[in-house]
Amino acid sequence: MPLADFRITSGKNFSLADFNPDAKPFSSGDKVADQARLTELSAQLDAQQDIFYAEHQRKLLIVLQGMDTSGKDGTVRGVFRSFDPLGIRVVSFKSPTAEELAHDYLWRIHAQVPRAGEIVVFNRSHYEDVLITRVHEWIDEAECERRYKQLRAFETMLLETGTTIVKCFLHISKDEQKARLEARLADPQKQWKFDPKDLEERQYWKNYETAYTAAIAATSTPEAPWYVVPANSKTHRNLMVAEILMAVFEKLKPAYPPGKPALAKLKVA
Repeated sequence: MPLADFRITSGKNFSLADFNPDAKPFSSGDKVADQARLTELSAQLDAQQDIFYAEHQRKLLIVLQGMDTSGKDGTVRGVFRSFDPLGIRVVSFKSPTAEELAHDYLWRIHAQVPRAGEIVVFNRSHYEDVLITRVHEWIDEAECERRYKQLRAFETMLLETGTTIVKCFLHISKDEQKARLEARLADPQKQWKFDPKDLEERQYWKNYETAYTAAIAATSTPEAPWYVVPANSKTHRNLMVAEILMAVFEKLKPAYPPGKPALAKLKVA
């Protein structure tokens, strides 16, 4: 199944219900083979990152969104494991601080966008401000629509100043979330990851599905598309995100800066 089938470039007729979280379109059907492919892709991505950083012209922003337990942390560990820390940064957005609340909601986001040559991964992002805020009715429909417009404008500004934006929705089922929460509760070494608030938010599952569908539909463009990543399988999730990033680099075609002729005359004593 081609990547284009999971790339959302327009909100017209978009429905999250049309995507099966159990799907494994990039899997060979053999978990060991898939993990080997991911290792291969990780090495290729590392090489591309090195060139991208040396080029030092463009920026890459990767947005990871999804329900609780969808695997945002696991994706960071699994996909970016070979990257040079010199050129990549992961930003995890939590509840805003008093200082952040004193500014507009995009203030803290803009401060974290990538610099030239840098790759930044947002673990949660500016989209929280049209998701949890809408689900809990902290903002009304009119304000939500205004924010969709502001998010589109914000991303357009980033695009026009040299940032490539890759937005991934990690799509899991409610049953899979239940299994992952139970696994955390059952394993003392995983209990540190369990947050009772996840059980509270789980009661709003349908509301979150509605909010995600609306947000993806409202902010998908050809220049800043969303990718719906079936994520019930952790191995497949990581593999698909890696394939998406390879496709992005193949389109960007980063190149090392040209050599400096003057250096040919230098001799190291």
